[in-house]
Amino acid sequence: MLRIDNITYSVEGRPLFEGASATIPTGHKVGLVGRNGAGKTTLFRLIRGELALEGGEIGLPQRARIGGVAQEVPSSSTSLIDTVLAADTERAALMAEAETATDPHRIAEVQARLADIDAWSAEGRASAILRGLGFEPEEQLRPCSDFSGGWRMRVALAGVLFAQPDYLLLDEPTNYLDLEGALWLESYLAKYPHTVIIISHDRGLLNRAVTGILHLDQKKLTYWQGGYDQFARQVAERRAVQAAEAKKVEARRAHLQSFVDRFKAKASKAVQAQSRVKMLEKLTPITAPEEAKKVVFTFPEPEELSPPIINMEGAAVGYGGRAVLRRLSLRIDQDDRIALLGRNGEGKSTLSKLLAGKLDAMEGRLHRSSKLRIGYFAQHQVDELHIDETPLQHVMRLRPGEHQAKLRARLAGFGLMAEQAETVVGRLSGGQKARLSLLLATIDAPHLLILDEPTNHLDIESREALVEALTEYSGAVILVSHDMHLLGLVADRLWLVKGGAVTPYTEDLEAYRRMLLTPPEDEAKQAAKPAEKPRRASRDEVLALRAEVRKCEERLGKLNDMRDKLAKKLADPELYEDARKGELQTWNRKYAEVMEGLDRAEAMWMTAQERLEEAGAP
Repeated sequence: MLRIDNITYSVEGRPLFEGASATIPTGHKVGLVGRNGAGKTTLFRLIRGELALEGGEIGLPQRARIGGVAQEVPSSSTSLIDTVLAADTERAALMAEAETATDPHRIAEVQARLADIDAWSAEGRASAILRGLGFEPEEQLRPCSDFSGGWRMRVALAGVLFAQPDYLLLDEPTNYLDLEGALWLESYLAKYPHTVIIISHDRGLLNRAVTGILHLDQKKLTYWQGGYDQFARQVAERRAVQAAEAKKVEARRAHLQSFVDRFKAKASKAVQAQSRVKMLEKLTPITAPEEAKKVVFTFPEPEELSPPIINMEGAAVGYGGRAVLRRLSLRIDQDDRIALLGRNGEGKSTLSKLLAGKLDAMEGRLHRSSKLRIGYFAQHQVDELHIDETPLQHVMRLRPGEHQAKLRARLAGFGLMAEQAETVVGRLSGGQKARLSLLLATIDAPHLLILDEPTNHLDIESREALVEALTEYSGAVILVSHDMHLLGLVADRLWLVKGGAVTPYTEDLEAYRRMLLTPPEDEAKQAAKPAEKPRRASRDEVLALRAEVRKCEERLGKLNDMRDKLAKKLADPELYEDARKGELQTWNRKYAEVMEGLDRAEAMWMTAQERLEEAGAP
């Protein structure tokens, strides 16, 4: 297991950890969460031994291998598959030794070890990982130098996954993945045979791929069982309890102080006043937990245009005379919220550029409303900001005649307050740069907003704020994102980009997720099966299904009652006294178990309800 015991560490005099402790059981998949700047990446460096602790210790099993993604894979002439194979240094060394060893005993040892680590199937495993991260078999034979920095980061991720370290530390790995790669990674990590700790702001990943949340808050670490949503509920409930207790203590202090102030000068009350002074000294104030700072995005509202705002018939688009997408007959209205789905390389970005007017139609007809304004955000635009200029200078260039107070208000509407407005872009965080790019993309109040991976570098609070802003926005939205949570809350239409065509996807995102995770051979077998006629359920089967739904509803009712009782118990302020810490942990564990049971019961109820509906029962 990984044991973090009472650690202390500061950066430039600012403490990041003060007596922080946590224990991560072997084999657990853990999401490391906390506010930007809290010290999550620093904790990774401390675990790897790259930084020296000021106090406490971090304990790992002897000879445990720790792995993480390098900042960048060098642009070399080595093929992708060989780069990934070389990441398993033990296998690479043994394979090299097998070529040169002459001692029979050593040859036998090397061959035995190669068999133990399954070295002969390594190329197939490496190829499968690269395929999952978006590299076709023919691309895997090309040199790393053929690919951009973002794609080489995928190769670095493939390498560390292939090496299978005992402790896999991943820092925002989905930032350079598309939806398909992110979903594949979720599935892979859930089955990973060793311990995983992952820094991520992707709620879907933190709900589906991890079994616990390690929360870094106020220089302390707390380990919570379950996924992110369960963690968020429990933290909110604990916050409410602590805030209520802080209010009570503050009221008692005010009452005592009032007595002291009124009677300290009266001889007849001097003894009582002195007694209350001592009580005040013993009454330790409780600091209410700091609420998460409200994060906002403020999109300017466009005027309404007559529908459709874009209409195309038989259009084609591509590069250098070669069409990537053909026979496009699509319509977009101002109230549309459309997510573009499709594997990497199918043409999602090409379609986005066509809609944004950055590419012309090669054939067919494409009509845009004459007053249409389009806002376009793509991740590469963050890298194209002027690093030696401030955000204020960026907006001044677009609005030279606008008063500076209004420009600052625009920046504040995207969370860039006075300090950030005057800071050169080169010193801003990735999230702050993304906010500035979003501001620049929406400054003209576009009727159509095209967002290509807008959540990279945004923390969970900022992603939630973006969801709220897009929900209230009165323009059309086209989304390309690996964040299933964002897509699920914002998009009400799905377009599948596949095989050179764009068609409506009639199922939901969960069905699309299942389709992506189905191996190609299973998909082919499924497609080859003749369609079966749906069998009408018998009366007895319908009655049995109804009984199952009732049982599930009763189970949900009992679990909800148990949850309410436990929440009431956890709201007891006395439970949080030092002497009852062990009891508090027991009640927290019971609450977590009930919440897990509630999640399972809800899933069973939904399944039973769906089966009843499929049976044609009213």
